[in-house]
Parts: sequence; C-alpha cells; structure tokens
Amino acid sequence: MRVVPKIFSAEIDGIDAECIEVEADLNVGLHSFNIVGLADKAVSEAKERVNSALKNSGIKPPSRENRKITINLAPADIKKAGSRFDLPIAVAYLLATGQMRPFDTSGKIFVGELSLDGNVRPINGVLSIARLAARIGFEEIFVPSENCAEAAVVESIRAFPVRSLQALLDHFESRNTINPIPRPNIVPSRPPSGVSIDDIRGQDAAKRALTIAAAGGHNILLSGPPGTGKTMLAEALASILPPPSHEEILEITQIHSIAGFTAKDTPFIYWRPFRSPHHSASTVSIIGGGANPKPGEISLAHRGILFLDELPEFHKDVLESLRQPLEDGTVRVARAKKSVSFPARFMLAAAMNPCPCGYFEDAEKECSCTAHEILRYQKKISGPLLDRIDIQIHVPRIPIADLRVPRDATQSTSPAIVGKISAARALQRSRFSSIKIPIHSNSEMSSKTVDAMIQLDNSAETFLKHALEKSFISPRGYYRALKVAQTIADIDGAPSIKKEHLAEAFHYRLKTETY
Repeated sequence: MRVVPKIFSAEIDGIDAECIEVEADLNVGLHSFNIVGLADKAVSEAKERVNSALKNSGIKPPSRENRKITINLAPADIKKAGSRFDLPIAVAYLLATGQMRPFDTSGKIFVGELSLDGNVRPINGVLSIARLAARIGFEEIFVPSENCAEAAVVESIRAFPVRSLQALLDHFESRNTINPIPRPNIVPSRPPSGVSIDDIRGQDAAKRALTIAAAGGHNILLSGPPGTGKTMLAEALASILPPPSHEEILEITQIHSIAGFTAKDTPFIYWRPFRSPHHSASTVSIIGGGANPKPGEISLAHRGILFLDELPEFHKDVLESLRQPLEDGTVRVARAKKSVSFPARFMLAAAMNPCPCGYFEDAEKECSCTAHEILRYQKKISGPLLDRIDIQIHVPRIPIADLRVPRDATQSTSPAIVGKISAARALQRSRFSSIKIPIHSNSEMSSKTVDAMIQLDNSAETFLKHALEKSFISPRGYYRALKVAQTIADIDGAPSIKKEHLAEAFHYRLKTETY
C-alpha cells in the first residue's frame, strides 16, 4: 500500500488551536488540483499561491503535473479558514511527488502563507498554535520568520524561522540548516507613554477611587460636568496598574496575535492593554464575532482596561451585552456555523455627564435640561449594568486658580500610589495562592470565596447590620461592596475589614442603589 505523506498544521478556534493533518495524494488522469476538507475561499485559493511559489522557486509546480492532485485537510468536519495552510500544502505536495527527501514528519508542525515568489509571509495566531504544539507533544514548529519570536516563547518546543520555501527545502535536504531561535526574554512593564496621575490637578477623591480600583481590579464610573478631567483620570488608571505577570502577557499576546495586532518589532504585549472604542461602535466590534469569529474590544482589553467614554451615548444593546462578560470574565459568541468563547477579564472604566447638557447639579453653571430629559438620559444606563460597577465617583469642577499653580516635581504622588497598589496586589496573590484559587485580584472572587475568606471585625459587623437595615442593596451589590472593602483593607494592610473600610465601600455604591 502506497504511503500518503502527512504534514501537521493547525486551525484557530477562538483563542485556541486545533491540530489539522494535511495529506497529499497523486492519481493518474487529467491534471487537476483539488483541496478538500471544508476549506473556505482563502484556503481554496492556496493552490494558486502554492503553484506560483513552487514555479518561482525553481521547483516543478502542480500545474506541470499531468496527474490528479488531491490535498485533504483532516478532520473534514472542522472548517478551515485563512492562508496558514499554504506552507504545509506545499511540503505535502513535494513529498508526494518525490521532489523532497522524505523525513520524519511526526513531532513537527508547519504554518505560513506563501507569496507568489516563494517567500513566507506572517500569519495571525502563531502563539496559540505553538501552545497547542507543546500541549500535544510536538517538538518543532516551522513558522514565518516574523512570527518566530511568538512561537519561541513556549517552553518545550523549538521554533524555526522560515523565510522562504526554498530555505525550508534546503533545511530538510541538509544543504543549509535553519537554526531554532532562542527563547525571548519577556520583561513586564507599564505602558510606554500616556497620562500620569501626577498630570491631574486636584481631584483627590477621584484619585483615591482610582487607587482602590487599580488595587482590586474593580470597575469604576466617573461622573461629572464636561471638562473636569474624567477622561484623563481614566487614562491615568493605566499608569498605576501593576505590570502583568508572565502568564498574563502570554494571554494578552495570544488574543492580540489572533486579532492581527502584533508586529515583528513588538511580538509581545508587555503591558496591560487600554482599549477605548468610540461610542458608535457596533455590538460585534465590542463583543466579538463575524463569519469567522474574532475577539472584540472586551477581549482585547483582557487583563487590562476597557474605557467607555460618554457611556450613555453607546447603543443600548452594546451596553446590555456587557453584563454577562462583567460577571463571568468570558464571552461566548454564538453564530449559525460556529460558536466560540473568548476571555474577557477586564476592568471597566466609564465616564459620563450627569445630563445631556452636562451641568446637572453643577455649582457654577445652571443646567438647561428638563427633569424628563435628565431622567431619560440617566435611564440609558440600566440598573443591572450599574449594579456591576463597584465604584462610582463624582468628579467636580476644579477652580481655574488651582490649575495655574506651578507644578512641583518634588511633590509627585505617583510612586506612593503605585507602591500601595503593588503591596495590596501582593497580599491578594498570597491570600489566593494559599488556598490554590486561580484568580489574581479581589474583584474576581466568587460569592462563595467572599463568604469563606473575608473577615470583618466587630465594629464592621455592627455597621454592616445597620447599613443593610436602612438601605436597599441587591445581593450582587452586597458582595461587590464587601470585595471593595477588602481591597481598602489590603491597601491599609489591615488583617480584617474595619468599619471605616465598609463605610467607604458603601459610599461608592450609593448612586447605584438610588437609580
């Protein structure tokens, strides 16, 4: 029985990858070149790219074979999309026609798009494919040279950069060996540029709220008149967040790689992302989806910040679609042909005016809106969505005289704030690792974890009892207030939650319960 060459490649499914076998078979008959196995248009067009790439590399192409050529992509029930199968199809064809020395294909995986001159172009999702290869026991991965750093970061696998089809052929013919690249060094960092919290004058209450939000990963809503610094405060939040861990960098990069947002000079995302979509954005662009589902803004903000400026101006269906991801940290995109899950563990930072004109309850400028207009504007943000926002803070107007005071470089508060946040996060990591819970911050605790881990002293117990008797709060709001109080206690280095910690946490939820 004739042996059919079998090359291994991969298909992207959500942010993960699935192993695909590429088989090539030649039969007698009139010339034809067919690709089977539920391939989309881009995969079907691979036969034209492969044909030209082989011809321009000085190799006999399929068009000169007076035989019937069949390429099978298995399993046949998985839809294949994209151009990453060009390289494995070419290798399978060369082995089937005897134009390439046979080699042991087990333990090797090939991906890459071919240009018409035989060079190999970069593709999306290489990090996901490399992690798949390591998980199922592959030892070598051959990828476009521009994507090789992504693959090399995965332990237990060797990544070979392929510049052209001819270079790959020379490697297996032992004419010019391709060496695997060393594992890149990943150094977590903060965003390279942006607004610092020291750039903001005054607003001590808002800065305190930002500190708590950053320390516990809590959602925050900034409300106030136009021009009071709400957007700057949200942008400054990114500068005080702790750098991501090594595993978080891989998670972030994996999502951005699939979306096509990594580059040769920046193969990894070393800092927490800050995504700020326009209020006209569609539900698909925010949540994710499409014919071949891709991650949306909430997934691109994974382990970072999703900033929604002018919150009431977003379409209502967009805002309501955030409710489930804010609870679960994942989003499932269901389509007629495919259903995939994307991670979406992000901090929501939102900003809004209190009314259409922006001056409701402003001390200096009179509001021109009617009561009906104000109510209708505020009702654009539903109660269930507000209930998921842990911290809500009013950002008042700053006197112009305060803005004209010269800055004193020696009075920087940023290092002290960053130090408090880092110490609080360290306490949380220690607490969760001691009981082996795979979460990173207080905001990720479930209600069961809150009941088991959060300790209140006597004064806090008494305060909580009175607070619950005098005000309405939903069960979700109750647990979220406790998580914020725990974060405040962590900032203070307190072993248990005190009355003042609970009082401050409930203060940030008063607006939610009055809507």
